[in-house]
Amino acid sequence: MTTSRRTEHLVLPGVLTEEQAAETVAGILAVQREDGAIPWFRGHHLDPWDHTEAAMALDAAGEHEAAARAYAWLARHQNGDGSWYAAYHDGDAGAVTDRGRESNFCAYLAVGVWHHYLSTGDEAFLDRMWPVVFAAVEFVLGLQQQGGQIGWKREVDGTAVNDALLTGSSSIHHALRCALAIAEELEEPQPDWELAAGALAHAIRHHPERFLDKDRYSMDWYYPILGGAVTGAEAKARIDARWDDFVVPGLGVRCVLPNPWVTGGESCELALALWAMGESDRALEILQSVQHLRAEGGMYWTGYVFEGERAMWPEELTTWTAGSLLLAVAALGGDEATTAVFGGERLPRGLAGDCCGLL
Repeated sequence: MTTSRRTEHLVLPGVLTEEQAAETVAGILAVQREDGAIPWFRGHHLDPWDHTEAAMALDAAGEHEAAARAYAWLARHQNGDGSWYAAYHDGDAGAVTDRGRESNFCAYLAVGVWHHYLSTGDEAFLDRMWPVVFAAVEFVLGLQQQGGQIGWKREVDGTAVNDALLTGSSSIHHALRCALAIAEELEEPQPDWELAAGALAHAIRHHPERFLDKDRYSMDWYYPILGGAVTGAEAKARIDARWDDFVVPGLGVRCVLPNPWVTGGESCELALALWAMGESDRALEILQSVQHLRAEGGMYWTGYVFEGERAMWPEELTTWTAGSLLLAVAALGGDEATTAVFGGERLPRGLAGDCCGLL
């Protein structure tokens, strides 16, 4: 395979060679439809969060035109209230298979848009996407509760589900900070968003009782760190406390306890969180451990059951698993846009929670 300079920064010992990185990028591009949509795999469905993650991976690899088409797809399919539906079928462009509207799915566009702008410097893109981001954030904040946490969805009939998920709210915290960065860049101050981000961070750090109890899931373990709400010594203590519960040496990260199932997406996201904490060595070890999920053609199996029959399961090669790996490698490799988005030092933090009146 002919390599290109677009993937030379995606080389990581024991994880990707330049040729392998190019192969993985080509695998995602092969799944992307002409209209810009990036489903999990062909014949399956698209959800807005995973679609955005795959688009970010394309930007990290220099495939900016393809990423821009992915964001244009989101702009065309945004609902009038600023949301997107939870799932769209691959076989029929725009056909909706789940009409729920999940707050986390809708917020993540802001992360992708800021990443694309930092990757390209395309001011016209940022201007064009600002109304889309604004509407999405307003939809999400319509689900914020008095305690700062974000309700996780609206049902088909518009009924708000006020129960909050720690993983989802942590991802929204990251998205709000990216949305504030966009607003600052465009000189469109959003003080209400600053208040909302501060209240949400306070809830994540200090009020676990405000979220549904999902501590069997590894995402609830590391997402408060990946989303930027928990940092420093607090982040290290959180990771160390449950490392042995979730990390399977040589195989990756369990999705949910006690199931003997490691998944590529969770493993790569944990690696990103570790990198953000300054623990690149542990991040590299995690990324190296999931290379048994790499398939011929450069894509990655979703997960592996390591007891009993010991098999890849489910039997699917997902764009978001490949995307999460490329983003983690890009961060460790120092890609400027990716480090700025996931490192967090240059993202606005919002106002302190005790100033927000939402506690």
